[in-house]
Amino acid sequence: SSTKEWAAREGKDWEPYWKDADTKLVHFIGKDNIVFHCIIFPAMLKAEGSYILPDNVPANEFLNLEGNKLSTSKNWAVWLHEYLQDFPEKQDSLRYALTANAPETKDNDFTWKDFQARNNNELAAIFGNFINRVVVLTNKYYDGIVPAPNEFSEVDEQTLAELKAYPAVISSSIERYRFREALGELMNVARLGNKYLADEEPWKMIKENPARVQTQMYVALQIASALAILSEPFLPFTSAKLCSILQVKVNNWNLEFENWNLTKPGHQIGQAEILFAQIEDAEIQKQLDKLEATKTANQVENAKAEPQKEIITFEDFAKVDIRIGTIIEAEKMPKANKLLVLKVDTGIDVRTIVSGIAEHFTPEEVIGKRVTVLVNLAPRALRGVESEGMLLLTNTAEGKLVFVNPDTSTSLSTSSEGVINGAMIS
Repeated sequence: SSTKEWAAREGKDWEPYWKDADTKLVHFIGKDNIVFHCIIFPAMLKAEGSYILPDNVPANEFLNLEGNKLSTSKNWAVWLHEYLQDFPEKQDSLRYALTANAPETKDNDFTWKDFQARNNNELAAIFGNFINRVVVLTNKYYDGIVPAPNEFSEVDEQTLAELKAYPAVISSSIERYRFREALGELMNVARLGNKYLADEEPWKMIKENPARVQTQMYVALQIASALAILSEPFLPFTSAKLCSILQVKVNNWNLEFENWNLTKPGHQIGQAEILFAQIEDAEIQKQLDKLEATKTANQVENAKAEPQKEIITFEDFAKVDIRIGTIIEAEKMPKANKLLVLKVDTGIDVRTIVSGIAEHFTPEEVIGKRVTVLVNLAPRALRGVESEGMLLLTNTAEGKLVFVNPDTSTSLSTSSEGVINGAMIS
């Protein structure tokens, strides 16, 4: 339907896009739609008879946000318009982080700390640093004019040969829908440039052998101009800015690499500009605080919205044996982010209870704490540890998780049933 709408607006025929044998149809989907796009929809198309079938169905796994599933209805998301307001001119930083962390083979997690690290330690420190050094040195030594190379050393020839291999490598990854892999190869081009400059040290060589530096800077500029072209599918704003700095135009990606020599001897380049500004801790903390506020609001809303469970009799309630106990030992469950393994003195015995509270309390915090324990709950094995009871906890109006115990001054649920329903199940 969108193809038909586009074709009508542009005065084109929509049918070749869906029916011509020369058309290649690709479905980019999430893993939850695999059955429909690989079986049901192709079967419908084949049954109709005139439509082509998908050539490939690249399916991604799920991307979570700070450890939790994305949810637009619960506002657990990064809204693009807000991102662009908070991080102006950093469109490519987000594109880079999402591509580098794409859930191509397994579920992945977007975190703001990782986003900051990728911008600062990869884009700025590797890509941006290389371009800045090349442009600054070219302007310093040659007034921004690309120098003519002299005799190429073995290192020069090896570097240029390696550079010429990257377009085919990156193209192959893209054509196989391995975008994360392709992006990694792009960054390897920038790493190649940084290594070349670090090894050759033109800033030292300029005093000893100025003629050699002409070749070094020529080679470095070829890497820079290649980055301007190769980065276009991944970092379009950066590519455009880099082309402006180098004063070149991006040729068609499909041209042979030999034709990509955009910075020929005598070509004038512009002045250096910062491609990727550092992202400060305060900017990241603002985003984390925003998500924390969302989490608190959701907890409060969930507590309010919880429906009443089915009516029980007093005889049912009388079966529940609740005791006041004391936590005497606590440790994190290995390889489990949410679980604490506790030793609880219930007054009748000391028992092991596994509780899903590790994201809210440290082991040190809970040792010695008096707690309310459901002691006659059937034992249950959790990750190989038998849990012999359940601690009762609830949320305050602010969404904070607290223990249900006789010492608290916090106003909790007014009914026993409500308290138990709000407990963290162990």
